[in-house]
Amino acid sequence: DRDHRQLGVVAAAGAGATWTGPACHPWAGGQTGDGWAAQGNILAGPQVIDAVRDAWLGGTALPFPDRLLAALRAGDQAGGDRRGRQSAGLLVVERGGGYGGTSDVLVDLRVDDHADPVTELGRLLALHTLLFGRPDPATLLDLTGAVATEVGGLLAALGLPVDPDRPEEALFAWAGMENLEERLVPGRIDPVVLDHLRKAVPQVPAPRAAADPLATT
Repeated sequence: DRDHRQLGVVAAAGAGATWTGPACHPWAGGQTGDGWAAQGNILAGPQVIDAVRDAWLGGTALPFPDRLLAALRAGDQAGGDRRGRQSAGLLVVERGGGYGGTSDVLVDLRVDDHADPVTELGRLLALHTLLFGRPDPATLLDLTGAVATEVGGLLAALGLPVDPDRPEEALFAWAGMENLEERLVPGRIDPVVLDHLRKAVPQVPAPRAAADPLATT
């Protein structure tokens, strides 16, 4: 059934390849470049693939999964599937990239039935990155001084027993419950973990100002 099928192949080096069978429902087509291939059928028009291409080529500064999502989002915003929206998916593999290095699946997310699937896929990717991403060594903070004091205070506010001289023990216990263990580094703290910890502590509302006893109505 090759006349009814589409296929995209990304080469290990050099340009990819794309095939669109002549019996695919219009608009149908694809484009390729160095290290990428994009194709689709029953699309709003060729501008959809143009948008995917432009977003991909312009997204070199993004992490790889986010770059793919940006390209998908651009195609969606350019009209996407002319029948409407329903599903979206993202699969990224990297040797040893899975949880704890135990698999090669870095990202595997699906939205099967949603009114705005690409936006929902973005929400899931952000959550996946929080829980399974690994810290950037350049941004790590030493768990000493004011940082250690703040971390210990936040953990104590959450009801965890904290040794003021060793807040790392309580931090690792809390992070394990929050599924953030991939971001733990002995003696240091990932700013992403610190931000999540800050947000986990309930904010105490500021006391309301007392009414002016001389005010009259």
